[in-house]
Amino acid sequence: MKYELPVLPYKYNELAPIISEEIMTLHHTKHHQAYVTGANSALEKLEKSRSGDLEIDIRAVLRDLSFNINGHILHSVFWDNMRAPQEDNAPVGFTKELIENSFGNFDAFKSQFSAAAKTVEGSGWAVVMADLDKNLFILQIEKQNMMAIAGFIPILVLDVWEHAYYLDYKNDRASYVAAWWQLINWDDVTKRLT
Repeated sequence: MKYELPVLPYKYNELAPIISEEIMTLHHTKHHQAYVTGANSALEKLEKSRSGDLEIDIRAVLRDLSFNINGHILHSVFWDNMRAPQEDNAPVGFTKELIENSFGNFDAFKSQFSAAAKTVEGSGWAVVMADLDKNLFILQIEKQNMMAIAGFIPILVLDVWEHAYYLDYKNDRASYVAAWWQLINWDDVTKRLT
């Protein structure tokens, strides 16, 4: 098994001015690639350990595997969750109904998700997860280790590690979060729900 860096569904400059071409290029080719490389390295160490060719600290290697695979998966969802900026961007149909069922209305959902994104301690993610019954939950993921909840699927993720916004927004995470709503690809969110 080997992971690969996914091809983006848009050009590096298509999310501007919300996310600059420079950040997109660095984020995808350097940061995401590092998670892919790290996951593959951990998998290789585990394989060599099983064959007796390498003695490893299993706890450390599994921690590295968790961190890097989760980084790869979350970034892969993050890229697909976005598309060129649109004013007044909001969900429709099935996704809108699920949000209203879980949060009362879209504004309450947006407010809670934004608050979650702005208050992640240190580096991490704001994530909307769906359970098997399509109930939606907003979670914070610090870093990206041990993030799984059995049966929950990430459908909408926002990267709030500094590498995602610092060149454009400096330390103003709140402005990045507010602007990011224009980028959400609600068709992708709906696809993940169905």
